[in-house]
Amino acid sequence: MSSVIEVQNLTKRYRETTALDDVSFSIEQDAIYGLLGRNGAGKTTAMSILTAQNFATSGQVRVFGQAPFENPAVLSRMCFVRESQKYPDDATGRHALRMARLFFPRWDEDLAQDLVEEFELPVKRRIKKLSRGQLSAVGVIIGLASRAEVTFFDEPYLGLDAVARQLFYDRLLQDYAAHPRTVVLSSHLIDEVAPLLERVLVIDQGRILLDEDTDALRGRASAVVGSSAAVEDFVAGREVIHTERLGRVTSATVLGGLSEQDRQRLREADLDVAPVSLQQLVVRLARRAEDSAPKHQELVP
Repeated sequence: MSSVIEVQNLTKRYRETTALDDVSFSIEQDAIYGLLGRNGAGKTTAMSILTAQNFATSGQVRVFGQAPFENPAVLSRMCFVRESQKYPDDATGRHALRMARLFFPRWDEDLAQDLVEEFELPVKRRIKKLSRGQLSAVGVIIGLASRAEVTFFDEPYLGLDAVARQLFYDRLLQDYAAHPRTVVLSSHLIDEVAPLLERVLVIDQGRILLDEDTDALRGRASAVVGSSAAVEDFVAGREVIHTERLGRVTSATVLGGLSEQDRQRLREADLDVAPVSLQQLVVRLARRAEDSAPKHQELVP
């Protein structure tokens, strides 16, 4: 696959805060990415710079081989849908869809109207009068119907209830299969979106913590549970990223695949082993990174 986005040594500072700290990554054509991380990790900043809605302090960004800023040939091929999307005060849902139809050359009006019905969106109502869920539906419909070659969803679907979110996931996969393009999903609902993702980018404290295929992550970590002494013996010499203890029982999350010999040892030691979900892995890797980060010390004159 070829890359549609190339980011090299990207840094963004806001006065005393570094939102992105010398990050480099690429995003391939026709794949669904998960851009994951905590609030304030740098996800929205990265997407804003990629879509020319923000400026980098330093570094280089190329989309379709070109700089996106003030480049209509690039910007018309991207769609950025964010939770805090702003519209004119007198705009209705219908106005928003009409504006989107004019901007995106691959817009599918039939798909947009189907989604309006499925999400039960009152398109004649002013957007400022819509509920949070209805406002989220506006963004989701635009993102899907745009069929842009690169589409960013910055958690606009958080306002949807569980049924509506599942509808979004189903329609995204269905339309992606028929019309492949690059989709980047930013989400806190990691395990909920995990089945959609082909590759995962995790940002933590402005740095890339993880950049891997989802298939490679499945089995990257395991939770070993049993008597504390047996668990400690088994994990000795392994990379442990999380430990929990309750009485004489310990659960340890270890990185690395388990061989058949390892599994035999587990059975002989009467230890249970379970896979670690993507959300657990991301959270525990982020905590480990935070714990290992150098602490700033105050200088006392």
